[in-house]
Amino acid sequence: MAWIDAMPVSAVDTDDMCRFDHGGTTFVIYRTSSNEFYCTEGLCTHQRVHLSGGLLLDYEVECPKHNGRFDIRTGQAKCRPVSLPLKTYPVRVENGRVVIDLPDV
Repeated sequence: MAWIDAMPVSAVDTDDMCRFDHGGTTFVIYRTSSNEFYCTEGLCTHQRVHLSGGLLLDYEVECPKHNGRFDIRTGQAKCRPVSLPLKTYPVRVENGRVVIDLPDV
């Protein structure tokens, strides 16, 4: 794992998410209404759709294709048709930048 400088904090609006591609892999960085940041893998585990096109509802991201939901804090699948969890990654904010701990990809 390695800490990667992903983007400025200002790139992610409150209650929103932003796609981040690194090493051929897609991730999503989320910013909650309480100004917390989270990161998950970027594709739905059901049919590999980009989650960044979905909706952020509190601590859940809703897939834009079949409306399955995941908890962005844990990756847990919350409702059908999704059943497999998302991978999650540690996030921190340093000097106005979002930094994520990613596997060597």
